[in-house]
Amino acid sequence: MGRRGTMGRRDGKAGRVARHVLSTPSGIFASVMLAVWIVVAVVSLFWTPVPVGDSDGYHVWLAPSPSHWLGTDGSGFDVFSWLMAGSAVELRIVVMVVVLAAIEGGILSLAMTMSSPYVSDVVVVAVDAMISIPVVLLALLFSVPWSGSIGVVVAACGIGYGLNFARVVRPVALSVSRSAFVESSRVSGGSRWRAWRSHVLPHCLPTAIVQLSMAAGTAILAESGLTYLGVGVPSGTPSWGRSLSVSSQLIAIHPLTALWSGLIVTLMVAACGLWGDALRDAIDPMVNVSLRLDDGDGE
Repeated sequence: MGRRGTMGRRDGKAGRVARHVLSTPSGIFASVMLAVWIVVAVVSLFWTPVPVGDSDGYHVWLAPSPSHWLGTDGSGFDVFSWLMAGSAVELRIVVMVVVLAAIEGGILSLAMTMSSPYVSDVVVVAVDAMISIPVVLLALLFSVPWSGSIGVVVAACGIGYGLNFARVVRPVALSVSRSAFVESSRVSGGSRWRAWRSHVLPHCLPTAIVQLSMAAGTAILAESGLTYLGVGVPSGTPSWGRSLSVSSQLIAIHPLTALWSGLIVTLMVAACGLWGDALRDAIDPMVNVSLRLDDGDGE
């Protein structure tokens, strides 16, 4: 009975967070766009209107038509099918970048706040030095042994955004770790790790969510830029950046192909940022009043 009650309280809190995210126009827009992205990515694994590898050599520059819903891209490939297949590749890149950035940033934040002063200072100096390295330069360095690949994009973006994550989260973690209620928990016999888990981490979570949502959106832009430079997604692999790179070279001949891929990139970057901002407000009790209610009142 107690276990079912605990599960009910957790579900109630999750529901209040979800309702708050969907209570604003920006939250609704971002949630719908991300949901469509995920659905299209899953569907593309099993079906596209035209097989991705099929090229219509007789109609390389075809306007939107029943046979090619968004036309062809100059090489005879169906634009709509490539964008559908690219959504799955893009989703995989974004998820891997966010996970890598969260792991790296979390470890560095922990080292800069929970270790000895000497170790903390060394880590801070190292992060400050490495954060000045552009993501493009990291990608170029990684492309020497690996050439252009999805792994290069993930490694360069994940490392670069993880450093930004740690640098932004560290001040919040330090402020909370030095607060009166954390000191009180330490005096009462609690360990430093328990204080971090119970007090510091929950206070850092809103900032972390915003940073990771920005990393997700920036990863989409970075993939497009790195692919254009030849160190991103390899040729023959569908992605939004690859579609944009191909169409931009001949934009004066057939501008619609660049319009579709550019519009998708713009919408998804905006959706990632807006959803992260909405989720940050939804988990903050100071903004989401329903989280300050007792479970009985919240139901």
